[in-house]
Amino acid sequence: SSERREYLPCGYLDVGSIVIAPNLAFYDSPLWNMALIASRLHLVWVATVCGRIKTDYRYSNTLGWNTFPVPPLTEKNKADLTRCAEDILLAREHHFPATIADLYDPANMPPDLRAAHERNDEVLERIYIGRRFKNDTERLEKLFDLYTKMIASTAPVKG
Repeated sequence: SSERREYLPCGYLDVGSIVIAPNLAFYDSPLWNMALIASRLHLVWVATVCGRIKTDYRYSNTLGWNTFPVPPLTEKNKADLTRCAEDILLAREHHFPATIADLYDPANMPPDLRAAHERNDEVLERIYIGRRFKNDTERLEKLFDLYTKMIASTAPVKG
């Protein structure tokens, strides 16, 4: 995805859809996972831990998704995030047949799509810290704090 984009464009495909490289698919994934991937938090993580080709992000499920720290989610959290993902998809649908390139061009992003992403960020960030993050530095600090705890709890016991 282009470094100019404020969000990683992702979507939800029908059963039987074929995804070819370099794209990735998460099969049988709950819709709230899309809300995580489509968030500013996830973009900041990917920009930090994944590689690049030229100036574009090179998404890696191993580095970008499998290491992305997510706090424990309640059923209400999952329902709220599912609604956010639905709102993003509905906002995109309002602009059919616009392409992802059209929709996610920062200079021309439709206001309703931007608002859906902003709402998604607000919901997700409140799950993480109870409020919106001040900036990307604060986002990364929290993510690396959670990541450190995540890997410490799964580290093999020596001795």
